[in-house]
Amino acid sequence: MSDSDALRAEIDALRAELDETNQGVLALYAELDNQAEQLRQASELKSRFLSYMSHEFRTPLGSILSMTRLLTDGLDGALNVEQHKQVDFIAGAARELSDMVDDLLDLAKIEAGRITISPEWFELMDLFSALRGMFRPIVESSQTDLIFEEPRNMPRLYTDDKKLAQILRNYISNALKFTPRGEVRVSATMEGADRVRFSVKDTGIGIPAELHEMLFDDFTQVDSPLQKRVRGTGLGLSLCRQFAHLLGGEVGMVSRIGEGSTFHVVLPLTLAVAEVADAGE
Repeated sequence: MSDSDALRAEIDALRAELDETNQGVLALYAELDNQAEQLRQASELKSRFLSYMSHEFRTPLGSILSMTRLLTDGLDGALNVEQHKQVDFIAGAARELSDMVDDLLDLAKIEAGRITISPEWFELMDLFSALRGMFRPIVESSQTDLIFEEPRNMPRLYTDDKKLAQILRNYISNALKFTPRGEVRVSATMEGADRVRFSVKDTGIGIPAELHEMLFDDFTQVDSPLQKRVRGTGLGLSLCRQFAHLLGGEVGMVSRIGEGSTFHVVLPLTLAVAEVADAGE
């Protein structure tokens, strides 16, 4: 065989090998596309299931809460002390379950890309006043002080105040749960010229260092004696992170065992229009 024939045979062999490799790559791409489609369908089914079940739970929960209010108001006759205690227990359990349902519904909306961002101008003091009123009944029956520091020289904000309020509600609620006595302090300070840092600092039990990196993941909960007495989905902090990202911001925390924790969210003073459009896609 001449040198040219040998070279041609080698080229043909290489071409055949490349063709075989290309076929393998194409088959791999097809398999990856198939798996990606299966994952997309599974994710869509999960979101639809969460949304459906959340809506289905809302009606009976609303009925339970309405009935407990009727019993507490004594419209069908006065309750004795023990009956009041039992009705309060039922109402408390129903509210906890309602909060869990709300978290699951929010998760389903975010994963389905159907969350709505509605920014508007508002004063920070109005937000703090609303949060103070919301937590007053809880604080009055506890040994923990809830303190809102007056924001000084803080301009008006343009963002979704309801999503921001939900982030801060989750932070404050967690802080109160894990601070049997002491204080929870809420503050807002400028960070640079165009961002604001909201912080919720408590003097509670603190969080182990090995949990810090995973706290904002889905279904993560702190393992402690206090956690066993309070129920939740473990979605609260995960939703805080996702809401913060939708608002163009970021979350974080620092904590030491026995010294308390500080959770923060940093947001732009003015939410960009592009970010609002992206959130609705």
